[in-house]
Amino acid sequence: MEVYNQNIKLGNSQITLSVKREDLLHPFVSGNKFRKLKYNLEKAGELGYERLVTFGGAFSNHIAAVAFACQEAKMECVGIIRGEELSAKIEENPTLSFAQKCGMQFEFVSRSAYQEKDSAAFISDVEKKYGRHYLLPEGGTNALAIKGCEEILTEEDAGFDIICCAVGTGGTISGIINSAGPHQKVIGFPALKGDFLTDEIRKFAKNQHWELCTDYHFGGYGKVTPELIGFINRFYEQTGIPLDPVYTGKMVFGVMDLIQKGYFTEHSKILMIHTGGLQGIRGMNQMLEKKKMTKILFDE
Repeated sequence: MEVYNQNIKLGNSQITLSVKREDLLHPFVSGNKFRKLKYNLEKAGELGYERLVTFGGAFSNHIAAVAFACQEAKMECVGIIRGEELSAKIEENPTLSFAQKCGMQFEFVSRSAYQEKDSAAFISDVEKKYGRHYLLPEGGTNALAIKGCEEILTEEDAGFDIICCAVGTGGTISGIINSAGPHQKVIGFPALKGDFLTDEIRKFAKNQHWELCTDYHFGGYGKVTPELIGFINRFYEQTGIPLDPVYTGKMVFGVMDLIQKGYFTEHSKILMIHTGGLQGIRGMNQMLEKKKMTKILFDE
């Protein structure tokens, strides 16, 4: 499917701002999830795996994408889900109900147990339960995922000076860093608090032309504020581009704020990568409705 850039008007500013609509790659496996799964599913097929096991939370974009992709590939999949209480709430959870309809099996674990998911004991237990399987980490980030994310930028994007993207596990930005030109700077906007992702990205990044801007997490992963929701809704009304509140919405807010603060030099050409994640809006709106907060505008 065609992916295109859309220019955003910035009044009298001499900065050119465009969005690369990776969210339009696929209706259910969109954005960076499409990129991350591409070579992992290819490898799983080559090795003859018939089952994939992965991890995620209540409204995980990764879980939804894996479920649909595995259904298409005719591969069994298991999602190990953070939060035992969710086992009784599948039908009211749009992400989990979608994944279940796609055929994903669930194992719900406590949050404390989930923290040990990368340990040898946990992995050994998974092997005993599910037999031979292809294990995909939370968020899908591994070497093959980064290989897929290296394809986000193309020759058509060489004219941009700055590439901006949201950061979760660090896989997407690592791929973008590796494929960016020597004249381009990559700026990542983490959805989580802290700068601990720097070391993780350095494991995969092949150059030093990048930085993380850690001031726009809005309280941490999955956290939102009325200011962020208001911005996302105004952006949608003005451009017709929907933004998810966990990742891309925070990145776009950050870029716009930095422009207002004069962070970028005049005549800079900035490309923002829309990494998808729109399926999570329904779940977020459920939470916002319970808190009697304004919901996110999104015409599905």
